[in-house]
Amino acid sequence: MIDYDFTLKFDITSLECEPESLLDQFYEAGCDDAIIGIGRPGRIALNFTREARSALEAVSSALKDVNKIIPKAKLIEATPDFVGLTDIADILGCSRQNISNIYIKYQSTFPSPIHEGSITIWHLAKVLLWFKEKENYKVEDSLLEVSETNMKINLDRQVLEAA
Repeated sequence: MIDYDFTLKFDITSLECEPESLLDQFYEAGCDDAIIGIGRPGRIALNFTREARSALEAVSSALKDVNKIIPKAKLIEATPDFVGLTDIADILGCSRQNISNIYIKYQSTFPSPIHEGSITIWHLAKVLLWFKEKENYKVEDSLLEVSETNMKINLDRQVLEAA
């Protein structure tokens, strides 16, 4: 079994109760491995460290546990997934400037961003895989696995919303 670290962010504007009233229910439903954030009105975030055989099992079981308590909650994002240069640098333990230079130097083979503008955004899984294969960076397998899982969950969510 491996510990997987991830965060699930939900829109809970449809709830007719205060999020604070749900905290004990989350614990009883199996979310005792999560730190719960309720600071932003209409939102709730659960930061999990969940032991499982796979990232998919960890994230799926967490989604089911949350759904038991707040079935009307709408998943906004599963993280880690979307990252900018600073996030990539923090994860790989180097400077933002170093990552920027690598991106510029290897732009033709670097993963395509999902958004370009004043901030460029990538899927973390694609970036980690590139650094692992092309630049021989040490990448934690559980982080790569959970970022791949979350990328798929976020893409599926977007497809369902567009339908």
